[in-house]
Amino acid sequence: MTKIKLMLAAMTMMMTATTLNAQDKKLFSLEDLNFGGKNYANLRPQNMWLTWWGEQLIQTEVEACYTIDTKTGKKTQLFTLDEVNQWAGSDDTKFVRHLMNASFPYPNKSIVKLGNRKAVILLDFKKKQIVWQDSLSGQLANDWHATSRATAYVEDDQLYVVDGAGKKHQLSVDGSREIVYGQSVHRNEFGISKGTFWSPDGEKLAFYRMDQRMVTDYPQVDIFPRNAQNEPDKYPMAGMTSHVVTVGVYDLKTDNIVYLQAGDPTNRYFTNISWAPDAKTVYMFELNRKQNDCRLVAYDATTGAKIAELYRETSDKYVEPQNPIVFLPWDNTKFVMQSQKDGYNHLYLFDKNGKELKQITSGKWVVMEVLGFNQKDKSVVIASNELNPLQCNLWAVNINTGKRTLLDNGKGVHHGVLSASGAYLYDKRQEPTISNAIEVTNTHHPTPITLLKAADPWEAFQQPIFENGSIKAADGTTDLYYRMVKPHDFDPNKKYPTVVYVYGGPHAHNVDASWHWASRSWETYMAQKGYIVFILDNRGSENRGRDFEQATFHQLGQIEMQDQMMGVAFLKTQPYVDMNRLGVHGWSFGGFMTISLITNYPDVFKVGVAGGPVIDWKWYEVMYGERYMGTPQDNPEGYAKSSLISKAKDLKGKLQIITGYNDNTVVPQHCLSFLDACIKAGTQPDFFAYPGEEHNMRGHASVHLHERITQYFEDYLK
Repeated sequence: MTKIKLMLAAMTMMMTATTLNAQDKKLFSLEDLNFGGKNYANLRPQNMWLTWWGEQLIQTEVEACYTIDTKTGKKTQLFTLDEVNQWAGSDDTKFVRHLMNASFPYPNKSIVKLGNRKAVILLDFKKKQIVWQDSLSGQLANDWHATSRATAYVEDDQLYVVDGAGKKHQLSVDGSREIVYGQSVHRNEFGISKGTFWSPDGEKLAFYRMDQRMVTDYPQVDIFPRNAQNEPDKYPMAGMTSHVVTVGVYDLKTDNIVYLQAGDPTNRYFTNISWAPDAKTVYMFELNRKQNDCRLVAYDATTGAKIAELYRETSDKYVEPQNPIVFLPWDNTKFVMQSQKDGYNHLYLFDKNGKELKQITSGKWVVMEVLGFNQKDKSVVIASNELNPLQCNLWAVNINTGKRTLLDNGKGVHHGVLSASGAYLYDKRQEPTISNAIEVTNTHHPTPITLLKAADPWEAFQQPIFENGSIKAADGTTDLYYRMVKPHDFDPNKKYPTVVYVYGGPHAHNVDASWHWASRSWETYMAQKGYIVFILDNRGSENRGRDFEQATFHQLGQIEMQDQMMGVAFLKTQPYVDMNRLGVHGWSFGGFMTISLITNYPDVFKVGVAGGPVIDWKWYEVMYGERYMGTPQDNPEGYAKSSLISKAKDLKGKLQIITGYNDNTVVPQHCLSFLDACIKAGTQPDFFAYPGEEHNMRGHASVHLHERITQYFEDYLK
């Protein structure tokens, strides 16, 4: 009996300690959770900054760089910040401020590339001296080539190249806000993120020239000067006149420029520029304005003459090139191309004349990225969701046999970076319960060495419950994946106010097998305040194949709403969800979805917060808008069905609309037009604008934004 009493007493003490520990846990604030918050950096998972020096793995830190043995994980100091500044021989002891961005551009040379706001240097850390310096372009440099050591950059709207000897070459004289050189074009669609492209030898530069004089200005206003100033954006809207792009090629040796002879560039898109290994040929994908006819074309880099059309792909909906072709490092006569022509994004092998030799990968899964090649094994290293639609795993795929070798643990979401030859890979991964783990492995015989397994940075805080599951789409067959975030002290016998967070648009997803099932920190903040948050990836979102994404073609918002309402039907079956207190929130496409849902289902959703919402697709940009909706002239029914102007009269619940006052992505015309429609209909939304902010709130303004969103639900849903 005494033993039983002692055991009961011990159990009571343990339960009390557990309760006290839970009670002692901290509460989150938005300063902790939001990226603009003052304490956000301290609550991020531990990380390592890594790069490759040939086959040697390097860790870069603020004060030093270290080598890491890829077989043992042993770390050895390579050099320190103080040594670098001493070797640089500058009077300024802080010539280099930190080593986080150090890179090692030459696999077989002991040279590190460093920079500050005045110069870029190459430092030989064995000889302990600067071997090269570019003091002309400095931090303006946006495209440096290791072989020629030439730098392309834009300054005062003009495109320049500084060659390896330090001579400055001006490539344009008519650059302006209307004629744009060397920068991203087509509003960053089609995988475009920059505007200059060096040849493999660094002796030629392909570059974009965008003439947008014919494009209508959208009248943005800078309110901060005493007299507010006009700062218009060039914004081509669906069905209206778009800009004209051409591609030039500059030759460093001859100081000559030619333009690719692609024909009339009007109503065409040029994208995914790449080079032949011998630097004699330029390749690019060319797309018509309807975006249903895509062609891969080769051009002579010396004359600009068209050589041949190598490949053509058409569709009754759209073709969307996202990646340039890549030549095999061991065979300059063959290249790999990505296409989802069989329904999923896969790899195809072609010869340089455009003959398709084979399909390298296949299956009802998506190649998400090509990391590079293992040259010895003659394999291509990819990231894919073959194992699970929610995962991203790394594979080596033999080009000849198609055999796939898994390079990671088969779980979670992985991001890999290859060494110079592709023999080694460092891999940063997350799993639902792992915030960050880093491993290095051999890509021939994967034998991972763990470099880091981060502790839970939220250990000291009360954390919500993160759950994941699937439901069927409105078609009754397609699996849709969701995340549910519940309060840490969730009681299934209680009823909770619930917020549906939605995005729903193309080229994005909300749910995957990363930490906390990819939960946004704001969801934790809401769960802490006693809400359940539900997130569902509907048809139209990414990484599920062509038909899954193209289900929304010409009718944006319709299929997406049907699927989101299947999510609502699922919530109705959960006894702890208070269906009388159901809210909805989203930003951008998610703002469009928020207003769509609260006006189409006014008796379901009681409160909504819509950020940066598209209201009518005729006011959205040409490239994105016409891909999914066509033009207002060609698809009037689809535009009318998706427009929210006519839905203003159906608003019954509380709706707050938020916008960046200077949003240049979803211009303020959208939300202001909806407000006007509400005034005419007699409905009463609320409205808030962030002066000087664009499509997403930057810095600490984001903390203010998320507190405002939260408070709206606190005021009207709870």
